[in-house]
This record gives sequence, structure tokens and C-alpha cells, in this order.
Amino acid sequence: MRHPSLLRKDDTILVIVDIQTKLLNVMFEKERLISSCRKLIQSINLLEIPILVTEQYPRGMGPTDPLILELLRGADVITKMSFSCCGVEDFSQRIKSSGKKQIVVIGIESHICVLQTVHDLLQQGYFVYIPYDAVSSRKEGDYRNALDRMRQAGAVIGSVESAVFELMKTAEIPVFRQISKIIK
Repeated sequence: MRHPSLLRKDDTILVIVDIQTKLLNVMFEKERLISSCRKLIQSINLLEIPILVTEQYPRGMGPTDPLILELLRGADVITKMSFSCCGVEDFSQRIKSSGKKQIVVIGIESHICVLQTVHDLLQQGYFVYIPYDAVSSRKEGDYRNALDRMRQAGAVIGSVESAVFELMKTAEIPVFRQISKIIK
């Protein structure tokens, strides 16, 4: 199936993978990661795009970081033990029932849970977009290698800003000014 090369607001869902405090504190370029994720989530909220959130073994890894959680407006968090989000039936069911075909994936760690989730989503025929500035790993080499592997597998690698402007499509959208202030 041939997918469009640009994101479309009505066909997109955001997946936030395991941005938990214990993991976040040891990430490569942590400040960039948090800032980019927050900008994207705030923009996604204004565009009224659905969000799915996962946590890897929260009993051991802790909850989603408060800087992310405060923007999620009470979104349901899906707990998982499998590295791929697709290994959780509830996650797969929610993606399928959303009817969306384009999935923006952000989170940590890029070479483990993000990578495996992206591969599984691609295998299932979804268009997957990864903002390179909204994913990370503990080690820079793992982060860069994961981006290469996801691109080779068929995911589109871009930036948060590029994704948001693709989703808006025009400066005539009512939330353009609000989003522009967030992104800048």
C-alpha cells in the first residue's frame, strides 16, 4: 500500500513511548528531548489529534515524567512489559479502532522500545513518522543507529517543527498563531 509522504491531521495519531522519569534522567540530550516532546504535545492538543501513552514496567521505571504528564489532559496510560507497544493487545486495539493510518512516534529509548514499536507498526502497514528531536537513547550511538534503522525500514524521519507544519497545512488554520508561539 502506497502512503502519502506528508502527515494529514485527520489521519494521524501520536504515540508517546515510555517517557518515564527514571529513564528520562539518563537520556542523551535530555533537554532537547523534553523541549521537543512538549512542543509537539502542546501542538497536537491544539490540533485535537488523539494521543496514546505507554509506560514500560512503571513499578520499576516510575510513571510518565511530570513535564510530559501535565500536558496529557488525563490521557489513559497503557502499561507494558513487552518492548514493542504492539506487544500489548490494548495498544494494538486502540490504534486499529482509531481508524488512523499515520502514526507519529516519540519517546525513549529509540533503539529499544521506539525501534521495535516502529518496526511492528510498519509491518502492519501504517505510515510512521519519527521526529528525530523527540526521541533519544542513553548513548548517542544507539540513538543515531536507531534513526538509521527506522529510516531503512521505511519510517519517515523528520523534526517536530516539520511534523506540526505538515499537520496544520496552512497558516489560515484557527490555531496557527498559538502553535507558532509554541514552536518558536
